Amino acid sequence: MPTYKLQINGKMLQADVEADTPLLWVLRDHLGLVGTKYGCGIAQCGACTVHVNGGATRSCVYPVSAVGSSPVLTIEGLSEKGDHPLQLAWDEVDVAQCGYCQAGQIMTAAALLKKTPKPSDEDIANTMHGNICRCGAYHRIREAVKLASTKA
Repeated sequence: MPTYKLQINGKMLQADVEADTPLLWVLRDHLGLVGTKYGCGIAQCGACTVHVNGGATRSCVYPVSAVGSSPVLTIEGLSEKGDHPLQLAWDEVDVAQCGYCQAGQIMTAAALLKKTPKPSDEDIANTMHGNICRCGAYHRIREAVKLASTKA
């Protein structure tokens, strides 16, 4: 079994896994980073979203062998104290209901704000539409992303 050396949340970590193992399971089962959630397993819901080389990536279908030397950022690495503008906006707007999708929602939004610091309402809607929230908190999610963009 090959050993993969991965730069995750600014640290070098390694995992002995098969090449086709989805990054999600490497993070959760081999590295103990359980903030990233399993939702659908087919890259449709967004619960598993992390950043690979700065871009939002659905980790449930992304093989660990594709990571290479690209840095990976998970919800645990977004901020040390939970004070990223998105995390603060999520609290202020009271977005979470069940909370299951929130890590993926926040990571998708963080990639958007990195690329487009002052997104329009259309930018937010177009980016976030691919993330499913079973509780239907979409209006609060969009509101929190917009709020975070004013504070970042």
